Amino acid sequence: MISKVYTRTGDAGKTSLVSGTRVDKDDVRVEAYGTVDELNSNLGVLAHSTKLDDPEIIAVIRKAQNKLFNIGAYLANDKADALYGVTKEDVEQLEKMMDHMNEELPPAQGFVLPGGTRLSAQADRCRTVTRRAERRVVTLAKVATVDPLVLEYLNRLSDFFFVFARFNNIRNQVEEIYWDKEA
Repeated sequence: MISKVYTRTGDAGKTSLVSGTRVDKDDVRVEAYGTVDELNSNLGVLAHSTKLDDPEIIAVIRKAQNKLFNIGAYLANDKADALYGVTKEDVEQLEKMMDHMNEELPPAQGFVLPGGTRLSAQADRCRTVTRRAERRVVTLAKVATVDPLVLEYLNRLSDFFFVFARFNNIRNQVEEIYWDKEA
């Protein structure tokens, strides 16, 4: 149980990993799990968007938040020997949800610009933060062992946000805006 939030042990720019190892706050591992945490916060905003009234989508987002906590805990432990609570089935569930949403979508006519409804714009934000989390984990994987399922889950999650943003715009009859390279 956490009784006190402040410890003063990080005042000089160091933090402790789950194992107790002290590292700089800008350590590649801290960047990786910190970006996953930032993503989770953005999912919290997405889940509480006033226009999100689809219980199935809310359930996917809540589940993703829990999976991201598992990933964050795994990344925060330099002595972790196994990823807990994230499975290949989780990746497949995201794929099934995207397939379901794609059934209602017209083929994209080019690169879709982020935005549309406020909800879709927040989903686009989640997509870009997910992509950054992926990049941070790739960097970490160059110097430490990282279960490949972490990157697979993050990659599929970013795809989910892209499809959901389009799905939400089309469902709300908001015209998609495509990239105009001549603009």
